[in-house]
Amino acid sequence: MCGITGFFLPASDSGHACHRLSAGGLLNHRGPDAFNGWSDETSAVGLQHYRLAIQDLSPAGAQPMLSADGRLVIVFNGEIYNHGALREQLAAEGQAPPWRGHSDTETLLAAIAAWGVTAAVKACVGMFAFAVFDRESRQLTLARDRLGEKPLYYGLLRGALCLGSELKALRAVDRGALRWHNGAVAAFMRLGYVPGPQSIYEGVWRLAPGTLLTIGPDDIARGRLPAPQAYWRALDLPGQPLEPVDDAAALDRMDAVLREAVKGQMLSSDVPLGALLSGGVDSSLIVALMQAQSSRPVRTFSIGFADSSSDEAPYARAVAAHLGTEHTELYVTAQDTLNTVPRLPEVYCEPFADSSQVPTLLVSALARRHVTVALSGDGGDELFAGYDRYQRVAQDFGRVAAVPRALRAAAGAALKHTPLGLLDGLAHLAGNPGGAPNPADRLRKIGALLGSADAAAFNRGLVTLWEPKWLMPRVAELPSVYSGALPPAGSLVEQLMLADTQCYLPDDLLVKVDRAAMATSLEVRAPFLDHRVVEQAWRMDASYKLRGGQRKWLLQALLARYLPRPLFERPKQGFGLPVDGWLQGPLRDWAESLLSAAALSRDGLFDVAVVRRRWHEHLGGRRNWQQALWCVLMFQAWAEHTRR
Repeated sequence: MCGITGFFLPASDSGHACHRLSAGGLLNHRGPDAFNGWSDETSAVGLQHYRLAIQDLSPAGAQPMLSADGRLVIVFNGEIYNHGALREQLAAEGQAPPWRGHSDTETLLAAIAAWGVTAAVKACVGMFAFAVFDRESRQLTLARDRLGEKPLYYGLLRGALCLGSELKALRAVDRGALRWHNGAVAAFMRLGYVPGPQSIYEGVWRLAPGTLLTIGPDDIARGRLPAPQAYWRALDLPGQPLEPVDDAAALDRMDAVLREAVKGQMLSSDVPLGALLSGGVDSSLIVALMQAQSSRPVRTFSIGFADSSSDEAPYARAVAAHLGTEHTELYVTAQDTLNTVPRLPEVYCEPFADSSQVPTLLVSALARRHVTVALSGDGGDELFAGYDRYQRVAQDFGRVAAVPRALRAAAGAALKHTPLGLLDGLAHLAGNPGGAPNPADRLRKIGALLGSADAAAFNRGLVTLWEPKWLMPRVAELPSVYSGALPPAGSLVEQLMLADTQCYLPDDLLVKVDRAAMATSLEVRAPFLDHRVVEQAWRMDASYKLRGGQRKWLLQALLARYLPRPLFERPKQGFGLPVDGWLQGPLRDWAESLLSAAALSRDGLFDVAVVRRRWHEHLGGRRNWQQALWCVLMFQAWAEHTRR
C-alpha cells in the first residue's frame, strides 16, 4: 500500500506548477518508508511514489520502477495477491525477465511488458491503482482495480495531466483555480459522499473501478482526455449463469473460494499481519478462515465504547476467545472520539459524512501499533444482502405500491404535518416496529416515501440525507446510480445490491476505510472483494443471500461451521456513534461556529433558513437531525480546511 502522484505535460516545462506534486511530503502518511521520483524531460513526464513497504522490503522493491528493458516505468499502489502464479506463467511462456527481487510490482511490470496492460490487469487478483508510462509510444496508462479498493484521481490542471492517490496532491498544483463542482456538492448533501466518477472539483475525476485510461501528449495538448475503458464491470455480474447446486454444495464452494482469497491475502506480506474484528458475521468469518489456515494465533483488533449501545467489543472478545486469536482491544472515551473530529477534513480530502469514519480511524490506529497489514470483512453486505434497507424496499414498497399513488401521496402529506407528539403515540401503539430510537422521525420519513413512483425512488428516499432541491434550490444535482432506474438484475434485492456495489461500496465504504487506514499507514485488505469471490457470489441464487427473512443466509451458515451460532446471531449493529448527543453537548460550540448564518452564507450554496431551522429543532430535542446535520458540518469543516 502506497501513495502515487504524477504529471504529464504536452511539452517540457521545468517551471510548471505540476512539479509541486513531488514537494512537501503530501502523501507521507500513505508511504512513510521512502519517497522516490522519476522524470523524463524529453517526454515531460514525472512519477512519484510514497512507499509503505509490504512486499520485498529491499531496494529491489522500490518505485518508480523500470521494466527490465527500460521501456516501461510504473508507480503502483496496492497488492497483487497472485503474483507468484503470474511469475510462473511468464516463465512457462519464456517471457520472464531476469528478476531483481520478489515484489509484486516487478511482476506486474513484467506482465504488462509481455501481455499488454489490459491482459495483465485481467490476469491480476488484487487491489490496485497504478500509472505506467511507455517511453517509446509516449503514452501514460492509468488503471484501477475491479471493485475500487484503491483510489486514483486525475485531471487537466494548467494544461498538464496530474494524478494522485488523494485530492490533496492535485490541490497543491492549482489550489487557487480549483472550483467546487456545485452539482457534486448537491449529490454529497443527498448521500453523505461524492458519487464517482466526478470528484468534488470541476475537471478532476476519480478513475472508475475496473477501468483503464490511456493518454498521449496530443490528448493533453488538445485539452480533452479520452474516456476510460472498462476491463471488468459490476453490471455484467447478473449475466453469469447460476450454479444449480444444493445448500451443502453451495456452502462448500463458497468456503473454498473465500478460504483461497484469505490465504492469498495472508501470504502476500513480508510484514506483521492481523485482522479488524467487530464481532459481526463478516469480520468473524474472515478471522475464522485466517485462524483455520494459520499455525499460530492470528492478531485481532477491536475497539469498545463506554456507551453500551455502540459497543461491539464484548462480541468481538467472545469470538476471539473461541477462535483462539491473540486479541487486542481498546476502550475509547467520548473525548477520544471527539478529539478525532478536527482531523477528519485532513484525512478525507473530499467532503465525507459517514460518521463511522471516526471509529474506523481509531481502530486503524490501534491495529497499526502492532501490525502493518490487516484483513477486514468489508463487502459482505453488498454481496449477501446484509442491509436492512434491502428488505425494507422489497417489502415496504411492495405493500404501499398496491395503494393508488394519489392516496399514498395524500397519506404521506398528512404524516408530514402531524405533530411529533402524536406520531410518537402512534408509533407506541404500533409497538415501534424495528425499535427505532426516534419513532416519530421514522414515521415522517415513511410519509415522505409513500408517494414514491417506483422502488428506485423509494430506495433513493431511504438513502437521502437532504433533498437537494430544498437545500440547494439553484443547483442541478450531479446524477448517481440512485438517480434513475435501478440496474438490471434478477430480483429487486439483487438490483439494490448491484447499485450499492457500483456506488455506495466504492464511493463511501472503501473511501472510509482507505483514508482512515492510510492516515495511520495501515494497509487494509478485504477478502470479500477478491473478484473471484464476488463473481462466485453472483453465480448463486438469490435465496443464498436472503432466505426466510434472514440476511446473509449463506455467510451465516458458513460461519456456523467455525463458531457457535449464539456468538454471532444478533441484530446488525455497526459502528454507531451518539452524534445526536454530541451536537447537543460537547460538540455544540464547534457545530454552532460552522452552522452560524454567517458561515452558511459564505459560499452562497445553501438555504440558510432550512439548515438553521433543523439545527434549532435538534438542539431543542424536537427532532433528531444528526445525520443531516453531520453532513452539513462535514462539508463546512472541509471547506474551511481547504481555505487555509
